[in-house]
Amino acid sequence: MVAACDRNVLGKTFREGKMKLEVANRFYGGDLCGIEETMQALEVAEIGNLVGGKVIDAAVRRGLVDPDAIVTIGGVPHVQIIKIGRLH
Repeated sequence: MVAACDRNVLGKTFREGKMKLEVANRFYGGDLCGIEETMQALEVAEIGNLVGGKVIDAAVRRGLVDPDAIVTIGGVPHVQIIKIGRLH
């Protein structure tokens, strides 16, 4: 699993209607990585949880995220990825 966010949203909470997005340090605040390293990890991960425009835009450009799957909460984009195995 890869949980990644833009640096500027780490530790913040966003709300929109009944939705709440908490970008908690305990979940997202592990290793500080660049975009390229994050994308490489995401390519092999089975689950991804991304918050923020920079990281999500990079994942969309790599074809790892369907733009239609992105939700915005309090003005901040968020997406969850689950890769389903292929039948052989």
